[in-house]
Amino acid sequence: MDDERIKYLLKNNHRRDFIRTGLFSLAAWPLLINRPLQALVRRSVPVSDYPFQLGIASGDPWSDGFVIWTRLATNPLEDGGMPAVNVAVEWTVSRDEKMSQAVAKGIAIAAPEMAHSIHVEVSGLLPDHWYFYQFKAGNEVSAIGRARTAPSENVMSDQFRFAFASCQHYEYGYFTAYEHMLNEPLDLVVHLGDYIYEYGGREDRVRKHLGSEIQSLEDYRRRISQYKLDPSLQAVHAAFPWILTWDDHEFDNNYANAISEEADISKEDFLKRRANAYQAYYEHMPLRKSTIPKGPDMKLYRNINFGRLLEFNVLDTRQYRTDQPCGDKNGPLCEEVFDPKASMMGIKQEKWLGKQLRKSNARWNVLAQQVMMAGVDRDTGESKAYSMDQWPGYDVSRRRLMDLLGQPHIENPIVLTGDIHSNWVNDLKEDYDRPELKTVATEFVGTSITSGGDGKSVVPDLDGLLRDNPFLKFHSQERGYVKCEVSPSAWKSDYQAVEYVSKPGSPLITRGSFVVENGKEGLKKLPD
Repeated sequence: MDDERIKYLLKNNHRRDFIRTGLFSLAAWPLLINRPLQALVRRSVPVSDYPFQLGIASGDPWSDGFVIWTRLATNPLEDGGMPAVNVAVEWTVSRDEKMSQAVAKGIAIAAPEMAHSIHVEVSGLLPDHWYFYQFKAGNEVSAIGRARTAPSENVMSDQFRFAFASCQHYEYGYFTAYEHMLNEPLDLVVHLGDYIYEYGGREDRVRKHLGSEIQSLEDYRRRISQYKLDPSLQAVHAAFPWILTWDDHEFDNNYANAISEEADISKEDFLKRRANAYQAYYEHMPLRKSTIPKGPDMKLYRNINFGRLLEFNVLDTRQYRTDQPCGDKNGPLCEEVFDPKASMMGIKQEKWLGKQLRKSNARWNVLAQQVMMAGVDRDTGESKAYSMDQWPGYDVSRRRLMDLLGQPHIENPIVLTGDIHSNWVNDLKEDYDRPELKTVATEFVGTSITSGGDGKSVVPDLDGLLRDNPFLKFHSQERGYVKCEVSPSAWKSDYQAVEYVSKPGSPLITRGSFVVENGKEGLKKLPD
């Protein structure tokens, strides 16, 4: 992307100073709204400030469309600032950035019950094309965003480029990695969770959360708004379509289904809080209407394909899992790890994933998910230590998945992982005590955008970690993201790192590049 385009996106996604006495006048739109709906919409709504302060976004592309999103909020860090009435918002999709070649347009209703958010599922577009989109409310217009449709179902594309990221704790630093991501010629961004953090604000960090630990629906809305006001995050949302899934901090740290890591909260109160978190998450993300939450439940796992080249199976490893074993600590494998009834995904999602993989005709089959699958022993001494919050804590469930990925008709399975605030590249095995067994998939684990603060250029006892885990091919502890270039013949992942996040302006460094060749077991590291 050229420098002028980057400057444009950053400039147009900053909060603007608009005339504060504007009206949302709907007088010109009555014929575009059906009569039952028209009766529910105010013809004019006084507002005190610019209503598109939280930016715009697109997501979940398909071959003839995508979702476009915005939320009207004139005072997003308080109560949103909007009156408690339905407001009509005009949307337009165009072939050009000047918005002069409209190919789709319409009216969407921003309802107070959904925080005046808009989720439009645009359809009828050409496959594998870039488009531009914009929203308008009265005389106020949003920034202009870009979105791309997916290739047709039976098309084998020559190339597809995307980046994946996770874990963007606002208090730990600046989203410099997103500024660098704007320079990448991407078709898509995949976010693997921890879009926000739920903790209360602290004085000893680079930036500060507003308020205490979040609990209510208004708390979650305000916290996500604080993150979305970041200009770098807004710019990357405007520049590329996104695929998103959550991990734990969108709700509460290390939760498992309806079980809190805190022992003194009732299940009823916990599920009320989960309902608040899930609703606020939907309200602020470019998701399809099929994901609208129902109380404390929200179906987020889904399949998104890009022709015959690659297919994303987006997983949810939080909402349906059984409780973490062994007291949810890093340590040796206890008896609970081998419980045949324990599950990371829940039986329904597990069956769904098996069905999707078995019917796939994609060259590359991707699992976009949260926690590390590889059975990494973290203790470089004589004892062993595994994370019970990750897949090693659910051994029977993990082995079933490895058996599935190892089936010969499932081409080139690739696992994308976040959560851990560090970079890893792993060969995935059914049994890690038998390294001679075949590799069933490759796992690329990406570090955090900011979580954990400034990273380390030197990993303590890296040699011991590599020695004790022969399937581990790379590990680093800096911040950043992973850029992937996919073709029919090969998958290439570049680990992009920023040296620091505690102040703006860090340069970007490629710490390692890895290639998986079509039909070949394992991967190879490219020369530095």
